[in-house]
Amino acid sequence: MVGVVSLVVAAIVGLSVPADEATGLKSAVCRILHPLSGAEACSSGDYAGDGSDGGNGEGGDGDNGGGGDPFVPNGDPFEPARCLLSQDQTKDTVVIQVAFIKISTSETVKLQQWSDGTVTLERVTETGGGVTASISAGIPGLKDWGGSAKLSGTFLAGSGNGGQWLFNGNKSGDPQADLAANLEDAQKFAAYLKANDGCRYQSGYNPGAAMGACSQDAASKKPDLEPELAPDVDITKTSTEASGNVSFGGKFKSNGKSGKDSGKSDGPKDLGKISGEVLSGTMTEDVVVMRSHSGPNAGKITFIYTFTVKGSAGVAGVATGERMQQVAVTYDAAAYDQEKKDGDPHHPEKLVITTSQEAGDGTGIKIEGGANAGPVTIDVGGGGGTTKSQIHTESAELILDNDGDSTAVEDWLRGNGDPASNPLPSPSDAAEVPDSDASPLERLLHDKGKLSRLDYNANTDWWNASLGIGFGISAGQFTLGFKLFGIDITHEQKTQTITGNPTYATGPKSGGARPWVEWKNCTQTKPIPT
Repeated sequence: MVGVVSLVVAAIVGLSVPADEATGLKSAVCRILHPLSGAEACSSGDYAGDGSDGGNGEGGDGDNGGGGDPFVPNGDPFEPARCLLSQDQTKDTVVIQVAFIKISTSETVKLQQWSDGTVTLERVTETGGGVTASISAGIPGLKDWGGSAKLSGTFLAGSGNGGQWLFNGNKSGDPQADLAANLEDAQKFAAYLKANDGCRYQSGYNPGAAMGACSQDAASKKPDLEPELAPDVDITKTSTEASGNVSFGGKFKSNGKSGKDSGKSDGPKDLGKISGEVLSGTMTEDVVVMRSHSGPNAGKITFIYTFTVKGSAGVAGVATGERMQQVAVTYDAAAYDQEKKDGDPHHPEKLVITTSQEAGDGTGIKIEGGANAGPVTIDVGGGGGTTKSQIHTESAELILDNDGDSTAVEDWLRGNGDPASNPLPSPSDAAEVPDSDASPLERLLHDKGKLSRLDYNANTDWWNASLGIGFGISAGQFTLGFKLFGIDITHEQKTQTITGNPTYATGPKSGGARPWVEWKNCTQTKPIPT
């Protein structure tokens, strides 16, 4: 556990993780989490890299936007049909800890605006469990003050489910007007879902309550063009997370009491502590399965694999960094299910590779204070803050309309040709002339991929509160501590809005390079503040 945490924190200190380093960290964590499979399974694509792994409906995080990407009439076929203009995301997490065991529940709600005038609303709930441990030591030279440092680590595995609703009922021919109308419908439907959840909770808490008024009030919040209560897309998710943090602080000590009879002092006693978190890092691997029942992607199933490394540094002033790599693969759902049943090779219809980097800073603090009662401690913690960041996103989309291209992508997904030994192909690099040793996938991305680049400004508001009853065992300067019981609540709200000049790469020109030009299908519509 300490080894995993050390890798995470070391990678995050610079707040910028190169692609090859992120790939190496992923490989290292894979070998730790899958000791029975060993390095071969981690490099062959059998671990969260084979599209068939998610066929049982278990999957993780990611986002394909819910809508389709049709051919652009009277335009450049290399220009993507739409882009994400803005996203409002709210995540609430509750973690309960008993000894070394952690149990977490979370709910994430996303409201997304798209340049074609459509809006998607996504809600996913997730539960997970895992283990946690910490070790602390005194700081030489600050012994009298009681200065100490603590390294903590946690590993969690979880699963969840949810749905995505598509709002595209308003079709006036003006994407800006349609976006405003569809956004209003989505916001009303989100309010209805929240109110309806409240009615169900009230019913479970007090079965004898009259639910007619509550349900009637919830129904009044529905939009005029309401979607079906069942989502357009069913989402299932699995995730694994390894995280760690480093905190520094001090202990408060008494001078000790003198014995009345012996005249000897009992020596100083620990009264309590206060500490602040200065470094934290997290590595997350998610697998999401999205099965579409209606909308442009009806009858399709998409597997989305996401690997994220992120971290923060600082106590009063917080600097944050994040790097994400994502692969989304779409199949015909009926064909995929039949191929899996018969043991036949799969035939993907679409591949999307997305990478993003985020860096920012802001004000915020997360501290913990405690009081001792013998070996037992009572800790109260909390904090909050606001972070402003910039996000750079690149995407490469391949429509696999023939058996040759489909087989090449499926071979890459299954690890044929050992693609795991190389970093994930960069969408930006795909616009350059391929090298002589370029892989079949890299050549496909260059020759046929829809390549795009976007920049966003993001604002994140968060707060945290915790309470714990702990127990510590000292051995010299080191202390092994754990919580007998604890509860931790975190709320995070993040809004990102498109900025800069969205661009896409045209088809290959003379010499093979693909120039970047204005992405008109993205700039024709402006995001609406929420």
